[in-house]
Amino acid sequence: MTESASPYISNPRIVVLAVQPGDPPFRIVEIDGAVVGQARTMTDVLFHAAVAGITVHDLDDPDVVRWVGGDKYTWKVH
Repeated sequence: MTESASPYISNPRIVVLAVQPGDPPFRIVEIDGAVVGQARTMTDVLFHAAVAGITVHDLDDPDVVRWVGGDKYTWKVH
């Protein structure tokens, strides 16, 4: 019998979407599937998490935050 490898797919509560054009550029933040606001910095993401009662110890942990269209250092439109 052959076992198939199944990749682990995380389902984080926080999703930070791709950078949107603006002055300054911003990213949309979703928590538990609902849009909670805009973020212009990592600090804004932490603020939205705190308001939702979520403590974030590591912004690079894929079980906590999913970064779409870049990582925590991506804040400009490319």
